[in-house]
Order: sequence, then C-alpha cells, then structure tokens
Amino acid sequence: MLNLSMKQLRYFDALARLGHFGRAAEDCAISQPALSVQIREMEAAVGGALVERSARQIRLTALGAAFAPRVREILRAVDELGHLARSARGPLTGPMRLGVIPTIAPYLLPGLVRECAVTFAGLDLLPREAVTGKLVEDLIEARLDAAIMALPISEPALFEEPLFEEDFVLVRPAGDAGLPVPSAEALPTMRLLLLEEGHCFRDQALAFCKPGPTQGRSVMEGSSLSTLVQMVGVGIGVTLLPEIALPVETRSAQVNLVRLPPPVPGRRVGLVWRRSSPLGAQLRAFGALIARLGAAQRDAARAMMG
Repeated sequence: MLNLSMKQLRYFDALARLGHFGRAAEDCAISQPALSVQIREMEAAVGGALVERSARQIRLTALGAAFAPRVREILRAVDELGHLARSARGPLTGPMRLGVIPTIAPYLLPGLVRECAVTFAGLDLLPREAVTGKLVEDLIEARLDAAIMALPISEPALFEEPLFEEDFVLVRPAGDAGLPVPSAEALPTMRLLLLEEGHCFRDQALAFCKPGPTQGRSVMEGSSLSTLVQMVGVGIGVTLLPEIALPVETRSAQVNLVRLPPPVPGRRVGLVWRRSSPLGAQLRAFGALIARLGAAQRDAARAMMG
C-alpha cells in the first residue's frame, strides 16, 4: 500500500494545476525547496517520476498525468468528509474558504468579516478575490467552499442562492451634471470605460450598452472600479458602477452620478456552492447574513443619491 500523506497529495495537486514549482509553493504557503522535497518523496513512494523538471516549467509524466485527476478526486472526497462532520456540529465553524468577485469584495467583505465575528463566532473566514471563471473552477475542484458572485452561473454541479439585487449607476464627469440623462440608445455612443477581460461586470455593462462596431469605443480598460472612476473624474469618459460600490468609489472623485432610465441595468448577487456539499443548510444561513448586509449597503447608496 502506498504511504502518501494528504500534505503530499495537496502539494502535487497544486503543482499539477499550476505547472510551476514557485507558483505551487506560493499557493501552498511553503517554500519552493520544501515543496520539491515532498514531491521527490512522493515519487520515491510511488516508484516513478511524476513530473519532468526544466529550468522554466514542469510537465507531468504519463504516470503524473494519470495520478492528477485521481489525486484531485481524493482531495475533494476528504474535503466533503470534513464538511459532513462540520454539518453535524450545527452552525458553521472552522475554516471557510470564501471566494468573492472583485466588484463585490472591497465593499461587502469588511462588514461581513465584522458580522461573522459576532454571528458565527467559531468561523474562520478565509476570503479569496478572483474573477468569476476562476471562482467557478475552484468551487468545482473543492478549493473553495462557497463564493459570492453575480448570477446566473448556470453550472450543473453548483447550487445558486440569490441574495440581493442592485442597479448600475452611470458615472460621468462632474461638469456633465447639468446635461440631460442619456437614453439607453444614446449611451452606446459615449466613451465607455470598462474593466479588463475576465470580469463579469464588464460583460454586464456591454450587454446593456450594446455598442456597435464604430460606436462607444472603450478608451481604457482597468483592473478595478476605483481606477475607472478616477479616470471619469478627469474627463476621459463614463462608466457604470454597482450601487454597493458608490459610497467607497465616489467619495473623493469629481464625478456626477446619474440613474439611467428604464430598463435600468443591474445584477443579482448570490452565494454559490457545490450541490454535493453537506453544508447546504449552514450556507443558507450564512447567505442570509450576506443578503442583509448587501441590501443595507445598496439602500444606503440609494439614500446617498436621493
């Protein structure tokens, strides 16, 4: 019988996913030499090489490629056993690996961490910010327990719990304050500042604006909503913001906020987890807390706009 530790399996899984000793070591929060030692010990135990090493990258051997999906399945099963044990203890306790998309994380996480310290005193919240595609992948592979994202995700292996809805607000330079509110037809002709590829909020903005091939060309792509708002403030163009971001992103920017005419663009925010997770009941209770916080922040933003 192979004498492999769970630690070795997790290290090998990270190496197989990331294809690089340095990145895998960072993902596992250990040093690169320590990771290399564990992989060599694993190879000695199985009696064959699992990876081909080179100066720049690694490749899985045939044995390593055969091992990788089986190791991943073992890790998923072990995680589910841990969740099953946690579900029997009642409210959520222990580590909770929570993914959050970047257009929600800065605005919801601070309040959520504070509230969890009171409502779920035994919970060790471990948030991770990433774009939707990465969060979905990590949920399916059991590297996350749940994630806060814009719905729908439409992935059969995942369950979606709607939490709250919010509108998108047009952000334009302060000097435009006296101008009429642009119609849905006029908006695609404006210079729209967008998040970079991979952000679901970018896709939602484009779905509403529907710029033609020669209309509304984006003059800038940013990695954060904060960057886009600051660029609007100096007159480069306009952008859209979700309501929960308004108090944080517009407090120091010289911008004008405008509610768009119907149909008003918006999104539904939800909590997503694996259908196979035994923590469903506890995650619903956790989601109810997020729903309350998100709705309160949305309502505060609406009050700010008047």
